[in-house]
Amino acid sequence: MVDALLLDVTGWTDEERETGAMLITEIDADGPGDRAEYEPRPGAPDRWDQAA
Repeated sequence: MVDALLLDVTGWTDEERETGAMLITEIDADGPGDRAEYEPRPGAPDRWDQAA
């Protein structure tokens, strides 16, 4: 889940999942259409955190 939204990565390659994602958000403090960058958590690549 990303920002309480499900992100389906089942068709992604290992490399794509290791890279992270830049997503257009529907739920954001600035309204829809903003972007959020996420990357795998060090030591727990199955969990992603918003990039700093």
